[in-house]
Amino acid sequence: MAPPDENAVENHLRFDEPKHEGEGERKQSGVDHKGSIYAKPDLENGEEYANLVAYISSYYEGPRRKSVVSMEGGDQPKKPWWKFWQRGPKPAGADGAMEIPDDWLEADIKQGISIQEVESRRKKTGFNELTTEKENMFLKFLSYFTGPILYVMEIAVLIAAGLQEWIDFGVIIAILLLNATVGWYQEKQAADVVASLKGDIAMRATVVRGGREEDIKARELVPGDIVLIEEGSVVPADCRLICAYDNPEAFEEYKELMRQELNEPSEKKPEDEDEDPEDNHHGVSLIAADQSAITGESLAVDKFMGDTAYYTTGCKRGKAFAVVTAPAKTSFVGRTATLVQGAKDQGHFKAIMNSIGTALLVIVVAWILLAWIGGFFHHLKVATPESSSENLLHYVLILLVVGVPVGLPVVTTTTLAVGAAYLAKDKAIVQKLTAIESLAGVDVLCSDKTGTLTANQLSIREPYVAEDVDVNWMMAVAVLASSHNIKSLDPIDKVTILTLKRYPKAREILEQGWKTQKYTPFDPVSKRITCECSCDGHNYVAAKGAPKAILNLTNCSQETADLFKSKAAEFARRGFRSLGVAVKKDNEEWELLGMLSMFDPPREDTAQTIAEAQFLGLQVKMLTGDAIAIAKETCKMLALGTKVYNSDRLIHGGLSGTTQHDLVERADGFAEVFPEHKYQVVEMIQQRGHLTAMTGDGVNDAPSLKKSDCGIAVEGASEAAQAAADIVFLAPGLSTIVSAIKIARQIFQRMKAYIQYRIALCFHLEIYLVTSMIIINETITVELIVFLALFADLATIAVAYDNAHYEARPVEWQLPKIWVISVTLGILLALATWIIRGSLFLPNGGVIQNFGNVQEIIFLEVSLTENWLIFVTRGGNTWPSWQLVAAIFGVDVLSTLFCVFGWLSGPGYATDPRDRANLNPNGRTSIVTAVVIWIYSIGVTIVIAIVYYLMNKIDWLDNLGRKSRSRSDTQMENILGHLSKVAIEHERDDKGGSRWHLGTRATEAEMDE
Repeated sequence: MAPPDENAVENHLRFDEPKHEGEGERKQSGVDHKGSIYAKPDLENGEEYANLVAYISSYYEGPRRKSVVSMEGGDQPKKPWWKFWQRGPKPAGADGAMEIPDDWLEADIKQGISIQEVESRRKKTGFNELTTEKENMFLKFLSYFTGPILYVMEIAVLIAAGLQEWIDFGVIIAILLLNATVGWYQEKQAADVVASLKGDIAMRATVVRGGREEDIKARELVPGDIVLIEEGSVVPADCRLICAYDNPEAFEEYKELMRQELNEPSEKKPEDEDEDPEDNHHGVSLIAADQSAITGESLAVDKFMGDTAYYTTGCKRGKAFAVVTAPAKTSFVGRTATLVQGAKDQGHFKAIMNSIGTALLVIVVAWILLAWIGGFFHHLKVATPESSSENLLHYVLILLVVGVPVGLPVVTTTTLAVGAAYLAKDKAIVQKLTAIESLAGVDVLCSDKTGTLTANQLSIREPYVAEDVDVNWMMAVAVLASSHNIKSLDPIDKVTILTLKRYPKAREILEQGWKTQKYTPFDPVSKRITCECSCDGHNYVAAKGAPKAILNLTNCSQETADLFKSKAAEFARRGFRSLGVAVKKDNEEWELLGMLSMFDPPREDTAQTIAEAQFLGLQVKMLTGDAIAIAKETCKMLALGTKVYNSDRLIHGGLSGTTQHDLVERADGFAEVFPEHKYQVVEMIQQRGHLTAMTGDGVNDAPSLKKSDCGIAVEGASEAAQAAADIVFLAPGLSTIVSAIKIARQIFQRMKAYIQYRIALCFHLEIYLVTSMIIINETITVELIVFLALFADLATIAVAYDNAHYEARPVEWQLPKIWVISVTLGILLALATWIIRGSLFLPNGGVIQNFGNVQEIIFLEVSLTENWLIFVTRGGNTWPSWQLVAAIFGVDVLSTLFCVFGWLSGPGYATDPRDRANLNPNGRTSIVTAVVIWIYSIGVTIVIAIVYYLMNKIDWLDNLGRKSRSRSDTQMENILGHLSKVAIEHERDDKGGSRWHLGTRATEAEMDE
């Protein structure tokens, strides 16, 4: 078959010797079409193909031009500066009470609404977004005083006030304020970093305003705006479909339909829309929408003129005009979100913190009970003498202060927030903080091939051209059978179109007055793209798609078919993706033109990154839509393993139960994968006890991203994928994901180190103080106790910024191990304190050189050993950060000054037995004694570090509390596998009777028949 105007095309043009236009021709082409490339195609005058040729000529791989964002929202009245506690005035109707007038929805699709009208409407309806209003910073600050642990400390404040211990009263309040201030500031600073990057992934929309199409942020839409909904985009608000983009004349038909509906109003809901009879639909389907997030239906739903497209659903096919009928807050999804707004998902991390806090509260109550029992035997009063710490209420106050880790909820939360800022610097935007914990524990990563394992730089290599076919005609047909929406081109269509830079004769063919009648995008059933078009009075159907699908269209000879198949197999063995090209002219037979070979090279760092991921205990599984031969070749290049299977084996391979689960768990990858396969792979891996991360970029990936433990939207992902993901990456490649996993594990290590440290501190003082209360009727004064608590919090402010190592295996909360290690460290610290206290009973005064004070000596020893414990629990794999060292050194200096000058030492207490040392009645301690305590504390810390190191080397303790990552319930998996093949059948006999019985479920092939 010859192309139109055959004389204008050379009979043959070799691929490896393309002819190029002259420089002047290229410049002229760029000038002629500049400014019209992004305009709406004039289908009647053939401007669609003129724009396409201009796009090919003027395209260059340079930095992207930033989109111009439209105006900001309308002015809002500001609240008075002194009413800082108020959230500020809301726009009228922002709470969803306003009803949208009908005349707002009557804008012309060519003009849209004016800028002035937009501002007026926004003042009434607010911004088009679901996000909560800007958080009140003062209320946020107050939230740091809430929670079980903090409530206990606030009770301690009341007890201190009742006992008239004003120093303790002030210091405890200072501790609460310190934790709240530091937590609020660190979390706000980290949130600002993440928010600044989130602007890069904000949902956008194409809107018609003032007669022009504009690309704006979706939050700037108002009811009545005319928007464009097209394949790959997310519906930016509840919208009513008007007409197809390429058929604006149907607007009049739409208006007539609306007039009819005004006379017979009816409401539609998304859950019953697909049950409407076909005769209720008007005209042809305009778009196909993915409503799985609303209805649970995995298949796309066809939408017709007058139908509602719901907010956040994805468009999988088509392009149409629509009018915004409701902003996000009053949309169907928005109203549903409002119902669950109060139910915040605290996540696994919050549950862990609550369990630790509750356990510590129960333990401190038990210690208080023991202390009171000892106090009864020592005949202590409840609240007298007021000047002494030796009464029962003072014991309660002391133990509440030392046994309740007030900094635990704040430090752990801010560590997560600061960690999110660290990830943001690596171009990873955390959508929710609990995702960091999930990412740190991931042990299976299901990764896309294109753009993640490969460079996403498709290029067309030497094509296969059928005998007697001009390569220019084949390339022109391939472009005809491509999307011509140059604002959002599929990567394959984009490289197909841009390859015409090397084929000027093919571009000349496209300039011969082609007109498109119908374009059918790719779908997984037909596995091809078709375009019905006309030129020079002839009708053509151009097709491009999977080689087998294209071959099935034609009636070529067996010899030609065999050659075509062998060429496709050869391309696959070389790692090339093949696309067949065919054309049909008028009523003639389909003609096979040839095959395009596309290659997407692996990233240079991918093989090394996969090796690093495997070292980290991460199993990488490749999920690709390519043929199995291409998938295996890619796996060989990346040293990923060659246990790659066709996805059909998951569903149609006759496998079920344990056999099916084993296949998924052991596989290195799957080829010819569709979205439902991804979901099934994730589900089976999770059933085996693995924590799974899934990468995705398209609308179809949203369900599997939601299903996975950590959904990852890769660079360039669609808005629907970003909305479903837990983490959004702005940088390409697998290395960025592995790097983020390392950072997440470092964040987890900081939290675990702090938790072990804080539990050990609680047990240290609880054990020492209660035993000293019972045995020698002595305690550290309440004034010094509150300063110990203050110094412990001051010293660990910088934990969130500490250098941390990452484990070479997926991490998880091993609470039994944490408790065993923490209690052991607490006991060792208590023994060390008892040793130094016991030495003071020796005739030579023990550690006291010249003179000293019992209270201050114990205070300094406790402060030093507790502060340095964080260096033990953080591990020795990395050097501590200067912030942590500086904070702890500053606190150590303060503690030494307290000891030397005898601040708050209080009156001396008589013990039984009595101290034999030379005690200073002024509370002072000699500098030499302070130096001895420093040396002793260093020795204690070294001993504790050795014990901590040895405990982590014990295999049973190292694995204590770890869950099995590969567990299988063979019996249950087989039962479920067999049940999946069973169906309930209904039969009627000749007498009209009916009965139900179990039968074998029909296969998909049988159902299709």
